Amino acid sequence: MQVPFVDLKAQYGPIRDQLLEALSGVLDGMELVLGPNVRAFEAEFAAYCQAQHAIGLASGTDALVLALRACGVGPGDEVITASNSFIATAEAIVLLGAVPVFVDVDPDTYTLDPALLEAAIGPRTRAIVPVHLYGQMADMDAIMAIARRHNLAVVEDACQAHGAEDRSRRAGSVGDAAAFSFYASKNLGAYGDAGAVTTNSTAIAEKIRVLRDHGSARKYEHQEMGVNSRLDELQAAVLRVKLRHLDAWNERRVANALAYDELLADLDVIRPGVRADAKHVFHLYVIWTDQREHIRDVLAERGIATGIHYPIPIHQQAACRGVGRVAGDLRVTESQASRILSLPMYAELELEQIRHVAACLQEALAHRREPVLSGRR
Repeated sequence: MQVPFVDLKAQYGPIRDQLLEALSGVLDGMELVLGPNVRAFEAEFAAYCQAQHAIGLASGTDALVLALRACGVGPGDEVITASNSFIATAEAIVLLGAVPVFVDVDPDTYTLDPALLEAAIGPRTRAIVPVHLYGQMADMDAIMAIARRHNLAVVEDACQAHGAEDRSRRAGSVGDAAAFSFYASKNLGAYGDAGAVTTNSTAIAEKIRVLRDHGSARKYEHQEMGVNSRLDELQAAVLRVKLRHLDAWNERRVANALAYDELLADLDVIRPGVRADAKHVFHLYVIWTDQREHIRDVLAERGIATGIHYPIPIHQQAACRGVGRVAGDLRVTESQASRILSLPMYAELELEQIRHVAACLQEALAHRREPVLSGRR
């Protein structure tokens, strides 16, 4: 049995007619830049995220850059974040001339450990970027309390957390701003690059709207140097269709995660931890094992695709040599990078496929090639 890691065609089929109708409407109208679909999607996505504003952008990376810039981050500032993320999290900081400061993560949820934050704060610290990793929000109450005590901005990296909740608050509604990616494989994905910032601050929203369009609030009048980061009208039309299905898709992901949990309960792997009062939307289902490469080989032989998110922490990337600093040690982050394994996860995944993955994983563990699981740290 073949089990792909993600199956975008399985999602496309049931909504094909809706998508083609939406795209046809855009092309018939020929209002292609910052048109009615962008405006409508921004209103709909803001409401979905329980935020006052959403600003459509060209990518999730641009969302991080512009959110941080709108929050006042600039050259020489320090921004605290996690290292077990996609490089765009730190890249956005560096592109502004600021310095990423890496703090270790909680061993159960893989999100920024609030207990380590205050020791990392220095005189140049300007902001914190908690990463809502794999579909679970970081502990925002604790993070926001620390940020407010030290007058720091908080930009949520919500690029993997569309619809996730922390104490009934949606990702994108808690920090000063939040960055979302709509890369095709996300829980809410476009058919190309796209992103957005959500915020409850009118000032931040207005700043980003100007910055995304070459620093212009009015045609040919440029208040400052901006960028070209407008959400494509075609992508906005796609996202509007998909947003209507997002909650149902997320619930299927949660059901698939629960099926994995049950089938893997007696196996020598550590399953994803979910914080109390949190809603995990399982962009990824990530296990922890000391036998990762062996398991990957066995699963691949049986037609099962897997992933590693992420095999090299940002602070160990070649691009980060001489960039940023590490606050304390990153024992959990580094241990995680060598042991995590992402299993197939998407809304359309069938129970039969999940059972096949679990059976093959059990088979792999029955023929060990590496030491028995030794714990997260």
